[in-house]
Amino acid sequence: MQRITKVLIANRGEIACRIARTCRRLGLKVATVHSTADRDARHVREIGESVEIGGAAPSESYLRIDAIVAAARRVGADAVHPGFGFVSENPDFVRALDAAGIVFIGPSAETMERLGGKAQAKREAAAVGVPVVPGSAGGMKDAAEVAATVRDMQLPVLLKAVAGGGGRGMAVIESLDGLESRIDSAMREAEKAFGSSEMIVERYLPRVRHIEVQVAGDGRGNAIHLFERECTLQRRHQKVIEEAPSAGLPPALRERILSDAVKLAAAVGYRGLGTVEFVVAGGEYFFLEVNPRLQVEHPVTEEVTGLDLVELQLHIADAGTLPISQVDVACQGHAFEARLCAEDPDAGFLPTTGRLARVDFPGEPIRVEAGVDSGDEISPYYDSMIAKLIARGPDRDAARRSLAGGLRDTTVIGLTTNLRFLEGLLDWPQTLDASFHTRLIDERVGRTSSAAEAPPIPLEHVVAAALHWLRRERAAVPELGCWSEAAGFTGWRLGAGSVALAPLPAVILGAGNEEWPIRSAAPAADGTVDLMVGEHALRAALRAPPALGAGRLLLHLQERALEVVVADAGPGLEVASTLGRSVFSCTPFLGGALAGEGTDGALLAPMMGKVVAIHAAAGDSVSVGDTVIVLESMKMELHVSAPFDGTLARLNCAVGDMVERHHTLAEVVASATS
Repeated sequence: MQRITKVLIANRGEIACRIARTCRRLGLKVATVHSTADRDARHVREIGESVEIGGAAPSESYLRIDAIVAAARRVGADAVHPGFGFVSENPDFVRALDAAGIVFIGPSAETMERLGGKAQAKREAAAVGVPVVPGSAGGMKDAAEVAATVRDMQLPVLLKAVAGGGGRGMAVIESLDGLESRIDSAMREAEKAFGSSEMIVERYLPRVRHIEVQVAGDGRGNAIHLFERECTLQRRHQKVIEEAPSAGLPPALRERILSDAVKLAAAVGYRGLGTVEFVVAGGEYFFLEVNPRLQVEHPVTEEVTGLDLVELQLHIADAGTLPISQVDVACQGHAFEARLCAEDPDAGFLPTTGRLARVDFPGEPIRVEAGVDSGDEISPYYDSMIAKLIARGPDRDAARRSLAGGLRDTTVIGLTTNLRFLEGLLDWPQTLDASFHTRLIDERVGRTSSAAEAPPIPLEHVVAAALHWLRRERAAVPELGCWSEAAGFTGWRLGAGSVALAPLPAVILGAGNEEWPIRSAAPAADGTVDLMVGEHALRAALRAPPALGAGRLLLHLQERALEVVVADAGPGLEVASTLGRSVFSCTPFLGGALAGEGTDGALLAPMMGKVVAIHAAAGDSVSVGDTVIVLESMKMELHVSAPFDGTLARLNCAVGDMVERHHTLAEVVASATS
C-alpha cells in the first residue's frame, strides 16, 4: 500500500463494520457516513468517526454523491469504499471521486457503464461468445415500449431493472391482465431503489439454478476467478442462503462457466472485484448480469479460499496489480451463509420494523457479520437484514449442520424474523440433495398455509412467560402484602407461608388462538412455584445463574433445564429458546380482555412504511383484489387491496404519509350483492 492511508466507507450496517475491520488490520484509518436515522447506528459507534450526510431516506443521504464526496474531503480520506448497494454501481459517483482526486475502491466508471447496466452487460457478454437469455436488445425507459415488448414475447417473461439488483424492480409477467400496473410498479420501485426506471424484458426461466463467479482483475486485461457460489435458495428473487462451491454442478459445466466469467472480465479490462452471474437450466447456462462490486455473500468465498476479499480490493485499488495469480487460488472445504432478516415468513416475507430488544449471536466456529446490537432499531428506510451467519466445514453436510447449529444458538427478541425458517430450510429435502431451483421457496411457501405449518407453542415457553410475569408484577408493588413474595403471592388471594394454588387465575396468557389461564401458589423456599397452566398442574422455577450472562435465564420444569430469554414486548412478553420464539399477550384476570376495533372492511397497513400511491378516492366503487393503496418499506412495494366488492367509504391517509403497522388506511363497505 502506498497511496491509500484513510478510507471513507460510504455505506452502513454490517458491510461498513466488516470493511472497517480489514482496513484497521492493514493499518488504515477509517471513517464513515450516516443519515439522520442512523445517528446511533452500530456502524457509527463501531467505526468511531462519521459524517451526517442527510435525511433518513436513501435519496437524501446514502445516494447523495455530493454529500459523500464532501464527507471524504472533510475527514481527510484519500479513498472511498462503497460497500454494496447505494452508490456502489454509479459511474457518476466514480467520476466525482476522480475529479476530487480520491481513489474509488472498485472498477472504473467506464467499466461500470459497460457492465453495471444489465442491458449493456448482456451485449458485452454476447460479443465475446458468452450465452445470454433471449429477450429485449436493450433497456427501455418508456412504459409503453416495455408493454409492447412484453406483448410481442411468449409468456412468461421477466421484467428487470437495468440498474438493479437484489430483486428490486423485478417482476414476473405470466398474464397480460393488469400489465400496465405491474410495469408501473416495477419501474417506480427501480427508480426509488437505483435512481433509474430503465427496464429490460427477458424470457423467464422458472426452474433454474443461480450460480455466480467471483472474479478479480487489474484493469489491464488480466483477470482470475475465485471459484463460484451457489445462490439458488431465494424468495422474491432475493437470496436467502448461499454456499460455496456450488452443490453438485457437473465439473465440465463448472469449468465452462468459470472460463466464460474470466473471459468477460478480461475482455472489458475489469479492475477490482466483481461477480459474473449465470442461470443454469439442465445442461445449459446463460449469462445473467455483472455486479461490479462486493457481494453480500462474499464471506463464503473467503471461507473456502482463505482470502480476504476486501484486502484484495484495497490492494488492486492502491497498487493497480493483482497480488495473486490463478494457480494461487484453491477451493478447500465448503461454506454456507444464511441471511437473518427482520421479516415474517408466514406473511409472505413482509419486512418487520421496530426495536431489537435483545440479539444474541453464536460464537466460534460460526462467523457472524452483523450491523446491529441489542436495543437498535430496524427502520423502514433500509434493507431488512440483521446479520449474516457463516459456517465452514470439510464437506457440504458438515458446513450445513454447523450453520443449523449456529441458527439454533441465535436469539432475536423484539421482532419477527426468518430465523426459524432458515433453520428449517437447511433441512428441506431439496436443500439436502441440492435439487433446488430459484422458485422453490416461493412455490412451497405460497401453496402451504402458514396456519398449517405454525408450530405449537411449547409448554416450556408458556411456563417461562408465566413465571416472568408473576415475578415482574410482584416486584412492581413490593410494599403490598398480597403481591409480596414474603407474604406469598397467590394470584388474587392473601396468604402467608405455604399455601395452595389460588382459586382464580392471576393472568391469562394468549398466543394466536390459544389461551392459558395461570394459577399460582407462593414460591417455595428453593424458588420453585406450583402452577396450574390451563389444565396442566406442574412445579417450575426460573433462575438467573450469573454464568449465563445478563438477561439469560434457566427454566427448570419436569426434571428438565432449558435456557431461555424473556423480554417485555409492549404489554406482552416474548420468549426465545432453542425451541423457537413465542409472543404472548398478558391479560390480568381481573383486568378483562381487550377487543380489537377493526372491521372486516378495514384496510390495515401490514408494515410500517410510506404511502406512495392511492388508486381510489372516497366514494369510489372497488372490486375484490383491486389495489387501493401502495406502501413502500425497506425498498419494496406492497399493494393493499380491496377484500371484497364494495365502496371506499373512508380514506385515512395521503400520499407521502408515514404510517405505522396496523394503521387503518381506509375502509371498504360491502356492496349489497357481495
